[in-house]
Amino acid sequence: METSGHSGLVGTIVDGRYQVLSQLARGGMATVYQATDLRLDRVVALKVMHPHLAHDQAFVSRFQREAKSAARLTHAHVVAVYDQGEDNGLIYLAMEYVPGRTLRDVLRQYGPLSPEQALVFLDPVLEALAAAHAAGFVHRDVKPENVLISDDGRVKVADFGLARALVPSDKSITQGMIIGTVAYLSPEQMKRSEADGRSNVYSTGILLFEMITRQVPHARESPLSVAYQHVNTDVPAPSSLRREIPADVDALVVTATRRDPSLRYQNATDFLADVRRVRASLPPPRPFVDSRDTLVVDSTMSAQLAAAAQATAAQALAKPPARPPAPPPTSTSATAREPRPRYRRRKAPWVVALLVLAALAAAFAGWYIAAGPGKAVPVPSVVGQSADVAQAAIGKAGLTFAVAEEQYSETAPAGTVISTDPPAGESVRTEGTVSVVVSRGPERYDVPAVKGKQQDQAAALITSANLAVGEVTQAFDDKVDAGSVISSTPKAGASVKPGTPVALVVSKGPKPVPVPDVAGQKAGAAKAALADAGLKSDVTQKYSESVADNVVISVKPKAGTVIDSGTRVSLVVSKGPPPVPVPNLIDMPKDKAVATLQGLGLRAKVVQGAATPLDRVYSQDPSPGTSIPKGSTVTIRVI
Repeated sequence: METSGHSGLVGTIVDGRYQVLSQLARGGMATVYQATDLRLDRVVALKVMHPHLAHDQAFVSRFQREAKSAARLTHAHVVAVYDQGEDNGLIYLAMEYVPGRTLRDVLRQYGPLSPEQALVFLDPVLEALAAAHAAGFVHRDVKPENVLISDDGRVKVADFGLARALVPSDKSITQGMIIGTVAYLSPEQMKRSEADGRSNVYSTGILLFEMITRQVPHARESPLSVAYQHVNTDVPAPSSLRREIPADVDALVVTATRRDPSLRYQNATDFLADVRRVRASLPPPRPFVDSRDTLVVDSTMSAQLAAAAQATAAQALAKPPARPPAPPPTSTSATAREPRPRYRRRKAPWVVALLVLAALAAAFAGWYIAAGPGKAVPVPSVVGQSADVAQAAIGKAGLTFAVAEEQYSETAPAGTVISTDPPAGESVRTEGTVSVVVSRGPERYDVPAVKGKQQDQAAALITSANLAVGEVTQAFDDKVDAGSVISSTPKAGASVKPGTPVALVVSKGPKPVPVPDVAGQKAGAAKAALADAGLKSDVTQKYSESVADNVVISVKPKAGTVIDSGTRVSLVVSKGPPPVPVPNLIDMPKDKAVATLQGLGLRAKVVQGAATPLDRVYSQDPSPGTSIPKGSTVTIRVI
């Protein structure tokens, strides 16, 4: 290729063969140029993939395989694929050049169409799809932009390069991908990225709906909400928007756009048969006219009419009418003043008038195109510029700037121009309007706060935020009720792309655990064991003759019982034996006092002198009535 860049291809030669003449259109995947095939000396449409796609090897491989397959599809209503190749990083497709306009252009200028007009366009579209289906292809992007109408009235379907050969080996190629324009995609393409002939029937039904109502049935602010409507809402009858639409035409749309593929026309051939049946019952289609109810003639046609008038006049002058026969001889006195031939007086004014008319027509056409309302100027290239700069450039060219819509874009900064209609380089009449699409910047949405919400409430909040519910897992949690959300990924408040899946962790409630056997353990050790198991403990104390002080006597619930983590377990801890009140031992014989203490579970410590003539207790410690633990010692003094 005789250039190093991927843009500005006009005037260059691609792959040593295709001389680029002008840019025709620019879309989401590629830019289309008019080019001359220097090898075969014919005009072609050269479709060049955008650089970011050319760097995706998986896409390139798929594109090349599908282009080769599409080249085998030959039909009068299908744009032919001639060649595909790669040149210095450019991935291109050479296709049949169809001079004219798209169905989108027709809808912009004349829509909505009458049912009979719409069916005239739909007939060849369905013929093309039927032929493709018979050859094993399915179109993945049926929309008005891909229906071309040539200057001589032929209708052709373009972009079968996005079609996929219906063979099992290709199924993995597009798994998980959605290729196409969301307004026209079938429910099964939205949900499973699967497409067959019935999917094309659905898209063509949407196409018919738009032609006769001038709007698509599911028009929403974001692609995600449009996709949701396709999957969950039936396409309404067109007569709900235009009451004059016949019931048979309603039936065509409703049958073609059933959400369940098994309830639609099962192929394009069946759909086409019904279209032709309905067409036969409708009046002939009216010609397309403008708001003044006169045939629309553009500046190019005006010039052609002027040229035709000139040619007619020139032909008349080059071959004047034959001279009539000479009059019979007259008398000599008459021959002196022979009158001029009468044919000169009759024909010369006609010829002069024709010349004058031709000159006036040529002059008017020249003024109309060169300086008048028909003067055409090229649309300046403003893609990537700020809206203000673009408006100034378009105004400077003598054109009117209009913002058609604002769209989100991952690549174009907010406030810059994404595309123009007509595209850069295309000629537009002076004071004509250039509609631009302005970027709103990347489309982002905040993840809603769903912690503590029930799972269905969380899902509703996520989808209403133009996001998707991702993987849902469950986990035990002592603090969050069963069925409520513990956490989300991404976290609440994160700014993410539309359709981003938000994963949820939903609580199963507290985790069930068995009560450990802690009876006979010291109180501190028992409480630690319960805590390790995720349980809490309540302690009560009780005197015990058999269990030592500070040792667990019993556990409730019993050891081995399965309960939720976080549940409180009751421990009964021994305070040791119950206390014993000290008896009054004063004046009691020594042996009796000792026996009395021993009988109460107490010990006796006897303090006496060398001689104890009375052998009786005269003092004790602790004093009578004092409560002391069993096994305690009571000191008695004997005299």
